[in-house]
Amino acid sequence: MKRRMSQQQEFEIMKLVLDKFLWLGFGIMAFGLYFMLSGDNVADGLYYMIAGAVVLFIFMIIIVKEYEVFK
Repeated sequence: MKRRMSQQQEFEIMKLVLDKFLWLGFGIMAFGLYFMLSGDNVADGLYYMIAGAVVLFIFMIIIVKEYEVFK
């Protein structure tokens, strides 16, 4: 028989997952900033930063939709 989690437990798990996605997006954006500051081509670093922002945005949409389903 399956046990149901309380709303507080679901929220705690969602926070843990969200934290990992935030670190991933931040890492991509930090790599882009490093690339911008250390290289000759600033546009390549900017592309990495935009990609990091897109990753954060996509994961945010996925997590919000999943959390609304559980509610």
